[in-house]
Amino acid sequence: MPDILEVESTLTDRYQTTVPEAIRRALRLSKRDKIHYTIRPDGEVVLTRAEAGEGEDPLIGHFLSFVARDIASHPERVQSIDAGFVRRVQSLADGIEIDLDAPLSAEDE
Repeated sequence: MPDILEVESTLTDRYQTTVPEAIRRALRLSKRDKIHYTIRPDGEVVLTRAEAGEGEDPLIGHFLSFVARDIASHPERVQSIDAGFVRRVQSLADGIEIDLDAPLSAEDE
């Protein structure tokens, strides 16, 4: 990658813009990733990829991007889930209660 990469984008009437492809590639941005802006005293703006926040899984975006690319590349591989399989999974989980808001035990962290 060159030392300096300069590209432009245009603001819409709603002050939105598309991040150019060259920038997305350079920062390894995927859909739903966050962008961090640093505004320096001289008015220069530095755009960087934001680090995953607390409680966010740093790999889920990459995994979902992988799945999306795979589906786009090989749509013939997408299959519906068989109703019998759904019933089997439901029977295995029947009666199990999960509190997604409950804190993890020390051994699970």
